[in-house]
Amino acid sequence: MKGRQIVLGKLFGNEAAALIQDGQLIDLIADSSALTPLAPGAICRGVVDRLVKGQGGVFLRLPDGARGYLRDRSGLREGQPILVQVAGVADEGKAIPVTSRLLFRGRFGILTPGRPGVNVSRSIRDDQTRAVLTAIGQALIADAAGLPQDCGLILRSAAALSDDHQVQAELGQLITLAAGILAEEAGQPELLLDPPSPHEAAWIDWAEPAPDQVDEGAAAFEQLGVDQMIDDLLRSQVALPGGASAAIQPTRALLAVDVNTGRDMSPAAGLKANIALARDLPRQLRLRGLGGQVVVDFAPMPKRDRATLDQILTAAFRGESAETVLVGWTKMGLYEISRKRDRAPLAMLAAAAGKAAR
Repeated sequence: MKGRQIVLGKLFGNEAAALIQDGQLIDLIADSSALTPLAPGAICRGVVDRLVKGQGGVFLRLPDGARGYLRDRSGLREGQPILVQVAGVADEGKAIPVTSRLLFRGRFGILTPGRPGVNVSRSIRDDQTRAVLTAIGQALIADAAGLPQDCGLILRSAAALSDDHQVQAELGQLITLAAGILAEEAGQPELLLDPPSPHEAAWIDWAEPAPDQVDEGAAAFEQLGVDQMIDDLLRSQVALPGGASAAIQPTRALLAVDVNTGRDMSPAAGLKANIALARDLPRQLRLRGLGGQVVVDFAPMPKRDRATLDQILTAAFRGESAETVLVGWTKMGLYEISRKRDRAPLAMLAAAAGKAAR
């Protein structure tokens, strides 16, 4: 269908949500409990286990015997409790990546401990609306009982389209929740807050702009063709226009992407295939749940066209929520990207359900 569609259903037997735009799968939220007891977004109390000399990080003891790794060791000592948020899914045999920069996400706002101030989404451009929302946020923060003074608040774009009382009510609940958890720093490792379920996360993150259609049901993915879209993502090959293709292949060291022109032998074939892959690469990585060090072997093209491809890659990755650094070209003509792993790899979820990637 044309327009924006949200599908709430099940994937591999667990709750999942899909965002579709004009018939194309744009985003996917899946339950990762089959891979880890601490899903991305969970907030827990950890205890510093060991400082890692030379790397600037620390290993933590987390709930249920899990191990976490925090990159910033500033001011920490062994045995010290600390509140952290799960930032991704660990590779086999590795510690769970966590961050001490907590985020409490709601539909209308995001509470940011350690980063004071009230800010309004830049997508809200009406000055009067911005002023009203800023005043609401400042009043809520000032009146919050037990909330640390260094907490900030970001008003999201959905707040501009809702009733002020509704915004105040939701943000008030979010602030009360955060104040209670932030007061729980002392003690042994403990899970303090589960992340939103996939259906709840869809409501929080995809409600703005308003969808044209919402479909829900245990068989919704199958009935609406989402299962087939996901099957395509479990293949390493990605079809590109004009008979070109790309192969996306994870390895233990890095994620390799190879672009091929197919049967098109024209002088512009390489650039056309590379542009197509560059525009679709953020979506492919997002849906597949892939990140880390990404190395792209683009199809052969003149060096003078690299500037064009740089611009397209920059524009394509600009709106990504996952932290991404476009490192650039190597001396061997490969292109390097560093992307934060912020969700469970789709292939790992499929394997846990007994379905192999192809």
